[in-house]
Amino acid sequence: MLFLIIFIAIFLIINWTRPFYSDRNKEILVSDESKCFSEDAKSIIYNKNRAEAVLLIHGFPTTPKMYTYAAKRLDEAGYDAYAPLIPTFGSNIKDFEKTNYTQWFTFICSYYEDLRKKYKKLYVLGISMGGAMTLDIGEKYSNTPLAPDRIIAISSPVAYNNIRFGIYTNLSAMLAPTAALFIKNINARIVYSRPESNDGNEDWNGYGGTFIKQGLSLAAAFDRIRHNLKRIAVPMYVMHDKNDQTVPFKNLAVIEKYCHDYIYVKREVEMKGDFKHSHHSLLMYHSVQKEYMDDIISFLRGSYDRKEK
Repeated sequence: MLFLIIFIAIFLIINWTRPFYSDRNKEILVSDESKCFSEDAKSIIYNKNRAEAVLLIHGFPTTPKMYTYAAKRLDEAGYDAYAPLIPTFGSNIKDFEKTNYTQWFTFICSYYEDLRKKYKKLYVLGISMGGAMTLDIGEKYSNTPLAPDRIIAISSPVAYNNIRFGIYTNLSAMLAPTAALFIKNINARIVYSRPESNDGNEDWNGYGGTFIKQGLSLAAAFDRIRHNLKRIAVPMYVMHDKNDQTVPFKNLAVIEKYCHDYIYVKREVEMKGDFKHSHHSLLMYHSVQKEYMDDIISFLRGSYDRKEK
């Protein structure tokens, strides 16, 4: 009996902490949007050779369509806007299953560096995984000539099933390291839209289902990003809905704990109304997207500098 208890304890600890996980595939991803499953999945770009631009990083496992409204608003406000499709997202599930966060982030960094060379000022905005990547960019490039001028992180995960911070995103995922040995995905499928939803979320576009190895890769990345948050040294705007059903609201407090010196604007929002969505992809939702983009554009223009903490 004691042996069984010890075995179960070790099994649970290994699955919970993922001590042996690492992204082994480091192959560079190349963009090929001819493989997209629909036109809606492709990159959104407004390039008018202006002095300032915004890089918008999409979430997991979605596509740039989530920024249809936001990119248009930024263009109208006088910014070039780039919402690239990360390779293997929005294309082929079998290709996607071979990739990981390290590859996705390497692609985004290369894209970012190319933009950084072209623009006098460059800002980065991300939602969900895109928000985590935005923080990752802040950590990687702060205090270097390639530092972003400002970053906006929305609904950003930095802890996944973490006892220390009381964040429990999905307890079933604690068995993922073992499950990944036998299962690639659960109910993986292409999602062209969500007709059962509303408030703009019916236009959600990407992959549905559970991707075991990709989930492990993300969880490992969040651990590293959280550990390095103190490296960020650029003005920040952070936002999270209190009723977010995808990324627990407590993630915002963790970001604030380590980045408080550089958070110019913190938005704890709480959507009102009977909406059929998860209160997560905030710039997609018709009921609030204008209000939130007005605020973000004000931040980009410097209206909140050191006025809010």
